[in-house]
Amino acid sequence: MSLIAAENISVSYGANMVLRDVSLAVEPGEIVTIVGPNGSGKTTLLKLLIGAERPQSGLITRKSGLRIGYVPQKLHIDPTLPITVERFLRLPGGTTRAACATALEKAGVPGLSHRQMSALSGGQFQRVLLARALINEPDLLLLDEATQGLDQPGSAAFYLQIEEVRQKTGCAILMISHELHVVMAASDRVICLNGHVCCEGAPEIVSAAPEYRALFGTGTGGALALYRHEHNHTHDETCTHNHAPQDKETEAAE
Repeated sequence: MSLIAAENISVSYGANMVLRDVSLAVEPGEIVTIVGPNGSGKTTLLKLLIGAERPQSGLITRKSGLRIGYVPQKLHIDPTLPITVERFLRLPGGTTRAACATALEKAGVPGLSHRQMSALSGGQFQRVLLARALINEPDLLLLDEATQGLDQPGSAAFYLQIEEVRQKTGCAILMISHELHVVMAASDRVICLNGHVCCEGAPEIVSAAPEYRALFGTGTGGALALYRHEHNHTHDETCTHNHAPQDKETEAAE
């Protein structure tokens, strides 16, 4: 059974159709990446899957007892607020010190417990957000452009950490990213979204698809070999071509 699945979901804000008949599913243990231009509905889709919003039509189903961890696109903490990493991880309460330490280790930043949140680098801050998402040992980890603001080496290192998290915990990962050359190489399956699912399949299949190239150009898959990980399981490598790419929607749709 899929961990989470969306079937023919649609959402509009006024006259603006953000998502139209979108279907997808995430299976246990896989890494799935959603790519698409600004305004393509990526963040809206993630909100629907989390349960923060409801579709106007269609159905979202979750496996019974599914535990979800979420890493937001960004989180602002007042730099004048004196709060340590451990204190942040233990909010709103009920989390043990040992659980915090374990989560930080899984996120690749052991030893940060007593550091002030305001003193962290951008990369460390995102790893702490990842640790917070891992505290409850999720079955499914959702990331919304979690490396925004990091440089390319920092982004690559973060996604390698995500792969390590998958290997150590077995959790499935669904992430949104604009860093095509890195994130596609870190994925088992890619979904190209532009209000609808334009194309879906293994990274090598999607990067060669006409729909993908119409949105992102012909040079976006060239760095796949630099970061491509190895895995011993297989995925459906068919690419579905449902519609011609539609016009880009407004930034507000994100």
